[in-house]
Amino acid sequence: MLPDVSNPRQPNPARRSERSRRAVLDAARELVSEHGYAKVTIEAIAARAGVGKQTIYRWWPSKGAVIFDSILALSEGQEGMRLPDTGDLEADLKTVMRATVAEFADPVFEAPIRALNMEIISDPALAAQYREKLAGPVDEAKKERLRTAQRAGQLAADADLDLVLEVLYAPLYQRWLLGSGPLTPEYADTLVEITLRAFGP
Repeated sequence: MLPDVSNPRQPNPARRSERSRRAVLDAARELVSEHGYAKVTIEAIAARAGVGKQTIYRWWPSKGAVIFDSILALSEGQEGMRLPDTGDLEADLKTVMRATVAEFADPVFEAPIRALNMEIISDPALAAQYREKLAGPVDEAKKERLRTAQRAGQLAADADLDLVLEVLYAPLYQRWLLGSGPLTPEYADTLVEITLRAFGP
């Protein structure tokens, strides 16, 4: 027998599943921000989201995988990653780096991202997923902007773009991970200026 689609009160399993998925991801992100990664459990996520623990394990293999998807969910609905391109490489990179500094200062972003970075150290499968779904596409978008700058003569034509990104971002990540200094817009600007001096035409 076909289902009675004319009955508006009939539940939609797909819609219910999506609501549950969103509730789990929101709960995971909130709990990590409130308590830190180590103290968050699948049971706590399930309780906050109002779902059963087995529902979470049916969709995710581990706590780290839930946290990772909760970070990806922040950008759902957005168009593909693209860096600003005003024709001024220095200005565009400063815009991006200042936005990165602001994200690291925002607990909504910072806490789950820090937790994810700690988890991928000991979870090769999660590390591979991180590179494939997040780090890889983001780095490729950055390199595409750098290629445009090379064609415009604003960056050395033979510059190793992976190295350019390492010089630009590694000090920022180290300061963030170790808490060795303040993350300010001025610091972001300085990293851009140093990088462009090193790899300028």
